[in-house]
Amino acid sequence: MDYREVSGDREFVARLGHGADWRAEIESLADDEGIDAAWFVGMGAVQDADVWFYDQDDQEYHEVSFDEPMEVAACVGNVSLLDGERFAHTHVVLSRESGQALAGHLDAATVFAGELYVRTFDEPLVREHDEPTDLDLWL
Repeated sequence: MDYREVSGDREFVARLGHGADWRAEIESLADDEGIDAAWFVGMGAVQDADVWFYDQDDQEYHEVSFDEPMEVAACVGNVSLLDGERFAHTHVVLSRESGQALAGHLDAATVFAGELYVRTFDEPLVREHDEPTDLDLWL
């Protein structure tokens, strides 16, 4: 296990823009406020979503698209630097009208309504290639 202590004292609450892209809104906040490392949680609703699942055997993402309104029952993730750009690594649990839950790595989603809490870290988080998983993980 790799770990380190982090500190930070900047906190934000945000309302995501109706019709905007959920993940892009988080990255826009990070760009506007110069946030290179943070943890966030959110909730709300989306009009559609592209969710990725990482196949550990093939070591590649598979995308599933949903063109329907869904509740964002939970959203959790972090902001870090990936190839010099701010990246919002975002996971969600989405709920259909029936109550069926869908979950995974959120690539994109059109915001119907969204609320976000962000806590920053003073130390940057930088993603680099991890050979065993073929993923870009924190240093």
